[in-house]
Amino acid sequence: MRWRLLVAFLAVLASGCSTLLPSSKKVTASPWQNYREAQLTFDKIIPGQTTELELKSLQLDPEAQPNIAILNYSDVLLRFMPHASISFDDLDAAVRECIGAKIVCRGLEINQSNVHRQRDGNFFADVLGFTRATQITGWEFHGLLLIKSGVVIYKLTGGKPSIAQHEQTHNPLGPVQSIGQKLLGF
Repeated sequence: MRWRLLVAFLAVLASGCSTLLPSSKKVTASPWQNYREAQLTFDKIIPGQTTELELKSLQLDPEAQPNIAILNYSDVLLRFMPHASISFDDLDAAVRECIGAKIVCRGLEINQSNVHRQRDGNFFADVLGFTRATQITGWEFHGLLLIKSGVVIYKLTGGKPSIAQHEQTHNPLGPVQSIGQKLLGF
């Protein structure tokens, strides 16, 4: 009788195994639901015209909106000249203007993301370390604004409008392989 219960339990467990695998979600608090919304907001910003007040109406206010970094001119310098092979003359004129203006200029760095990681596959193979498969989906947006005397003088955007990745690891020896790697330092 006990064997039947054990077999029935294992059958139920095996049938819904993938739901027992971990998943994670990394979401940055943001006024945007996707990359396109973020890009459309930045498309409304016109260097030389858009003011800090207008940025607030676009929900780009670091005091009211989370996850917006304020950069001083030193931070801006490090972003655009991370090593000596890049000279000041190589920079965009607006970036040079910002760095030259020192405390009159600041930057806003916006990094927004919505990334989901879902493990799938066989529960037992995953838990025992034989095979692990992970689906990664979502988006990432990166924006940088330079503001001098209350007016945007430079903008830059980038990121990943659509993330669709699949990670898979295979360890033929399962848990023995990870123990061996720890002991031998591979």
